[in-house]
Amino acid sequence: MDWPHDPDGDEGSEGRRKYGHAVLAKKIDEEEDFPFTAGEYVDQYGDHPVRIDYQRVVSVADIFEPIDSDTEFEAFPEFHATVGEAMRELDYWPYGLEQA
Repeated sequence: MDWPHDPDGDEGSEGRRKYGHAVLAKKIDEEEDFPFTAGEYVDQYGDHPVRIDYQRVVSVADIFEPIDSDTEFEAFPEFHATVGEAMRELDYWPYGLEQA
């Protein structure tokens, strides 16, 4: 896929040191960005790559597919809980994968 930046570069997994939630969370400035909706996040970052494990890279939009675009995040706990649930639903949760 033609990504807007290298999935393993500084904006991505940082040389495969960060995966899943860590890649998604580093796009957020906790002091300035909350609250926001899932739709706003996808509008801004939907085409960005997220490394799930050593083999798979998916888009932010793929991860957010099961999340209603009107879902609002007030702080990191809601963001992580909702995104984690979506990742498990899509089998993107590395702890459930045999190769993780």
